[in-house]
Amino acid sequence: MNSKIATLARRVADIVAECNYAQSRMTTLKTAPDAYLTVAAHAPDDYAEFLFRTSGTLLHEPDASHRAHGQLAG
Repeated sequence: MNSKIATLARRVADIVAECNYAQSRMTTLKTAPDAYLTVAAHAPDDYAEFLFRTSGTLLHEPDASHRAHGQLAG
């Protein structure tokens, strides 16, 4: 009986962690400076604009061994 409760608790914790990751990722994407571009293929006009567009939070992509174990970017 205890193992079933522990398994259920782990699943709930995994769901909450995934929802937390999705919420923080959506917040990052919604508030990124380049999210407000009207033309998607428009390149920056100068270096200052390039720096502004890339001033948002950048994701750390895990290496292949961690991705194989299901670790998300972040």
